[in-house]
Amino acid sequence: MSFEPLQQRLGYQFGDPALLKQALTHRSHGKPNNERLEFLGDSVLNCVVASLLYETFSRIDEGDLSRVRANLVKQQSLYEIAQKLELSQHLLLGEGELKSGGFRRPSILGDTLEAIFGAVLLDGGFDAARTVIASLYAPIIKSVDPNTLGKDAKTLLQEYLQGRRVPLPVYAVVATHGAAHNQQFEVECSIPKLGIEALGGGASRRAAEQAAAKLALEKAQALLPAAGRRSKTKASAQRVIAEDAGSGGAGRSEARDAGPDAQDSLSRVPSSLVPDPEFDDRRAPPARLNVQTV
Repeated sequence: MSFEPLQQRLGYQFGDPALLKQALTHRSHGKPNNERLEFLGDSVLNCVVASLLYETFSRIDEGDLSRVRANLVKQQSLYEIAQKLELSQHLLLGEGELKSGGFRRPSILGDTLEAIFGAVLLDGGFDAARTVIASLYAPIIKSVDPNTLGKDAKTLLQEYLQGRRVPLPVYAVVATHGAAHNQQFEVECSIPKLGIEALGGGASRRAAEQAAAKLALEKAQALLPAAGRRSKTKASAQRVIAEDAGSGGAGRSEARDAGPDAQDSLSRVPSSLVPDPEFDDRRAPPARLNVQTV
């Protein structure tokens, strides 16, 4: 079996091809297998991903960095990268694993990818391993939202509502179905202030709550952004009217003609330069001219 296509996709050429073969060898195939390399690769993967996140997200605290890292190095993430590398074509499995479809199993593919990272570390050193991992993770990290990745639907909904000063949702079990050992729960998530009600189902109460929260969050996101824009526009217009009152109303027509950008610029004028709306120039004392004669 030729490993050249895989090395091209990895962007790394092994000086010792036997290390790559070992990394691709599952324990069901015999020894030497990839279990020890997997242990090594897991460690270097966590280190490199932590370094990449630290460099990319300079304003994220330790807790959020840990949460994002945990989600980037979990089995599902490794499985998706392994699929792009077409690792299943190169696995060395025992006959039993082959028959049971082990080449498609996420756990086997994820472990194999970690073993490859360990093999690169032994073959080319830490810098080589970092380069390979960084090239595979760069597009993933670029698309990551560190504020939401790894948070469940209930947490995201709570944070979304708190950020907009909306009371927290209420969860209630509305129905259960099936036998005691195989029940299905139906939970309602309601946000009274927004008039939102969402139903979710699951094999446990927690799963049903998460499903309901996800639907409620989607409904809330559809409602609140538009409301926020209207409030902002109304507040901006009120500021412009108040500022123009002292200038006889001339500014109002100019602001309307100029559009929203001009109105926003008016709102940024320092208060010391804004005319007092209660000032009436008709009652102001006549201006005095200080004329000096020579």
